[in-house]
Amino acid sequence: MMGWQIEHASLFYEFNLEDRVPAGHLLRRIDEVLDLSFVRRHMASHYSVTGRPSIDPELMVRMLLIGYLFGIRSERRLCEEVDLNLAYRWFCRLDLAGKVPDHSTFTKNRHGRFRESDLMRTVFEMTVEQCLAAGTASTTHVAVDGSHMRASAAQDRCVASVTDLPSADRASRAVREYLSDLDQASPDLEGVRRSAAKRVSLTDPAAALSRKHGKARFAYGMNALIDTGSGMVLGVQAAPERFADEPEAARRMLERLRVRHDAVPQVLTADKAYGSGPFLAWIEERGIEAHVPVIDRTHQTAGRMTHADFGYDKEGDQYLCPQGKPLRRVGDASGEARRSGTTAYRSRASDCKGCPIKARCTTSSTRAISRSLHQDVRVTVQARQATEAFERSLRLRKRVERLFACVKHNDGLHRLRLRSLRGADEQFVLAAAAQNLKRMTKLLPADGPRTRTAAA
Repeated sequence: MMGWQIEHASLFYEFNLEDRVPAGHLLRRIDEVLDLSFVRRHMASHYSVTGRPSIDPELMVRMLLIGYLFGIRSERRLCEEVDLNLAYRWFCRLDLAGKVPDHSTFTKNRHGRFRESDLMRTVFEMTVEQCLAAGTASTTHVAVDGSHMRASAAQDRCVASVTDLPSADRASRAVREYLSDLDQASPDLEGVRRSAAKRVSLTDPAAALSRKHGKARFAYGMNALIDTGSGMVLGVQAAPERFADEPEAARRMLERLRVRHDAVPQVLTADKAYGSGPFLAWIEERGIEAHVPVIDRTHQTAGRMTHADFGYDKEGDQYLCPQGKPLRRVGDASGEARRSGTTAYRSRASDCKGCPIKARCTTSSTRAISRSLHQDVRVTVQARQATEAFERSLRLRKRVERLFACVKHNDGLHRLRLRSLRGADEQFVLAAAAQNLKRMTKLLPADGPRTRTAAA
C-alpha cells in the first residue's frame, strides 16, 4: 500500500549540528588540520578598541575558504550557501540561529583591514609552515610555472599608454592602486628589458594584453612554486601576463620562501620561459641547481655560420673565426652590456674583405657576435641537459600543471573577479591555500599530533 507523508508541526526538536556533518566530509577533515586561532591576534591592531563589536575576522576567513574550496566565486551567493548548508555553518562555527554576514562586509574588509594586514597571504603561509614543520612537504626539489588567468577587463576599454589614464581623483580603485604601485615596482633582473605596453586597460591597468587561443585579452599570470614530491604549493605570486614577468615572479617567491621559512631549494625545475641567462645566474648564485632548458637563439642565423663555429678566447676576451681572425669587444662593457645583458664582439672590415667563406658567414662588411654576460652559467646548465637527473626533473615539472588544472576546472577560477594586481594576488593566494588544505588532509594524520603556527 502506498504511504502518505503526514505533516506534523512539532513544538520542540532535538538537533545537534555536530551530528549532521559526516565523519568523512571534506570540511571536517580540513577542520582537523586547520588552525585559525592566530587571526584575531594578527588583526588586533586593525580594529578600534571602542564602538560596537564587528564581524569576527575568523568567520569571514572561513567563509572565503569555503568559497574557494567549493568553487563559489560570488560573495552574495556564498552568504546564501552558508546560510542554508549545515556543513558550512558547522565549519564557520555558526549555530542554527547564527547570523551570516552581509556580502558587502567582505568587500569592505578585503579592500581595508585584510589587505592592509596581508591576512590572506598569512593564511596561505601558515599552511606552508605547517607542512614544512611536520615534514610532509620539502624544498629539496621544486618546480615553478605560470598560467594565464583572464582579468575582469573588457578588451575594447583601453588607452594607448599610461599617460592617457584618468587622474587619481577621477579614477577607479584599480587605477589608483596601479598608479600608486608604479613608483614601488621592484627592479628588473639585470639584462631583462620590458617594452612599454601597447594598450592599457581603463578598467584594470595592471593586467597585460595577452593572446591565448588566438584571442587577445587582458590577463594576469598565476605563478606558483610547488614541492614536486608532495604537490604542496610553497609559493604563489600574481603578475601581469607577460613573458618577462615570469622569472621576476619566481624570484619573489623564492625570496619569500627563504625569508619567511628559512628554506632554500636544492633543485629548481621549470620550462624554457625561465631559461634566460640573468635568471639562471640568479638561481645558481644562491646555491640552487637549475634544471631548466636554456633559451638559445644562437642558431637563428638564417642558414649562415652560428656561434658554435667561432671559438671564444677567454684570456684575450675575443672570438676567433674559422679563418683565425679575431672578433674583439666593442662598446662599454659596464654600461650598455649591463642593460642588454650581452657583450658585442665584431671583426674588422679588412679581415672580412676577401675572406673565402664570407658568403657563408655574413652579408655585411663585418661579422658581429653577442655574448651573454652569464654565458658561463648557461654553459653549465646546458651541460646538465644530457643527464638523467635533468630528464627526471622535466617530468616532475609537469606536476605544477595539476595545480592550475584543479584551480581552473575543479574550482572554477577561469576568470578573476577582483581587479588590480593586489586583487589578483589575493585570489591566487586563497586558491593556493584551498589546494594546500585539501592536500594536507591526505598528508597529515587525522588523529596524530599537529603542528600549530601563529602569525609572525
